[in-house]
Amino acid sequence: MQTTHTECIYRLAAAAVAVVLITSASAWAEWTQFGGPNRDFKSPATGLSTEWPEGGPKRLWSRALDGAYSGVAATSDTLFTMSRSGDEDIVVALAADSGATKWEHRYSAPAFPGLDQSFGMAPRSTPLVLPDRVITAGITGRLHCLDRETGKVHWSHDLMAEYGATRPRWGYSSSPLAYKNTVIVPAGGKGHGVMAFDRNSGAVVWSKHDFANAYSSPMLIDVDGQEQLVVFMAPGVAGLDPATGELLWQHPHRTDYDVNASLPVWGEDNLLFISSDYGTGSRGLRLTRSGDRTNVEEVWQQKKMRVHFGNAIRIDDLIYGSTGGNGPVFFAAVNAKTGEFAFQHRDLFAKAQLVHADGKLIILDEDGQLCIGTPTAEGVTIHARAQLLDKVAWTAPTLVGTRLYIRDNKTIMALDLG
Repeated sequence: MQTTHTECIYRLAAAAVAVVLITSASAWAEWTQFGGPNRDFKSPATGLSTEWPEGGPKRLWSRALDGAYSGVAATSDTLFTMSRSGDEDIVVALAADSGATKWEHRYSAPAFPGLDQSFGMAPRSTPLVLPDRVITAGITGRLHCLDRETGKVHWSHDLMAEYGATRPRWGYSSSPLAYKNTVIVPAGGKGHGVMAFDRNSGAVVWSKHDFANAYSSPMLIDVDGQEQLVVFMAPGVAGLDPATGELLWQHPHRTDYDVNASLPVWGEDNLLFISSDYGTGSRGLRLTRSGDRTNVEEVWQQKKMRVHFGNAIRIDDLIYGSTGGNGPVFFAAVNAKTGEFAFQHRDLFAKAQLVHADGKLIILDEDGQLCIGTPTAEGVTIHARAQLLDKVAWTAPTLVGTRLYIRDNKTIMALDLG
C-alpha cells in the first residue's frame, strides 16, 4: 500500500515527538542505587544552570534528618535513605516534592565489639530500590528487604551473626547491588566473602570465597562481552561471575587498616581504576579475555593519588577526585592510561564528593559548600558556589533531572539546578 505525502508528514511528526519524550525521560533518569543509574556517579540530566542567585540554587525544601553518610536513592516521587536514633537504624521514605515522611522502618542495631564510633554510628550504605522493594544494609551488617510502598519487612539477614561476616572497624559500609533476580553484597569471612540472595525470598543463591570485607561496594562491568562482578575487598580487587560467584581474576591492593573504600572506576577501554589512602595509592588495571580466561595487567601504579573514602569520576581519559586522607587534601585528575597527574589544586574546595551531568561537575565538599563547574585538563572552571550545609557532608549528591538532593550530619535538602 502506498503512503501519501500527508501520512509521511504525520509519521515524521510522531517520530519527532517520540524522540522528545524519550530524551526527556532519559534526562530524568531515576537514581535508584549507589552511584546513580549506571553506578558511576553520572546522570543523563541536561539543562543545569551555571548561574545561581545569591545564596545558591533555588531551595525546594529542607528538613532535619540525623545520620550523615547513607546516600539518597531517588525515584521521581520518593526518596529512600537511612538515619540513626540511639541504638536504632532507621530506613526512611520521603516525598520527593516536600521531604515529608511517607514511612519509616526502625530496627535495633547496637554497636558490635570493636566498632570505632569516633565518626558516629550513622549508616553508611545507600539503599537499593527495585520495582516493588527496597534493600538496605545498616552499619552493623543487618540486611533488610522492605516493601517499597509501605516499608513492611519481606525478609532480613544479620550478616555478622548468621554468616560470621567481617566486622569492619568503622562499620559495614557496602551498598547492595541488583543482578537479575538476586541482590549481591560483600560479607567477608570463610566461605562468605561475597553473597547473593534471592531478591524475593531472601534465600542464599550463592556464597563464595574467604575474602575479608572492606568498605567498598560491588559493581558490574563488561569485559569483552562478558558480564563480571567487581568487588574491592580487604586484600585487593577481584572479578567474579555474578551468576555463580566463581572467581574469574584477582589482583592484590592491600592498605593499612584494610580501608579499600572508594568505588572502582571502569572505562570502555577495559581499564579499571582503583584507589585508596593509607599507604597504597592507585592502580590502573587492564582486563582482557582470552578464551575463558580473564587476564589482568597492571598498567601503572602510583602512591600520590589517594582517594580516601569518596568517589572518583572518569571523563574521557581523566579521572577526577579528591586525593588525601586526614591531612592536606588536593582536588586532582590523573590520566587513566598512565597514572600521571593532569593537575593538582589545593584551594578549590575541601575533600569532595562528585556527580557528573550535562558536561559539568557538581561538587559537594565536606564543609557543606556546593559548586558547579566545567572539568578541563587543567582543573575545574567553577561557575557558581554556595555554602549550604554546616555539618560534616560526606555523602555524594543525588541528581534526578535538575533536582539535586544533598545531606550532611543533620539535614537533607532539595535544590533545583535548572
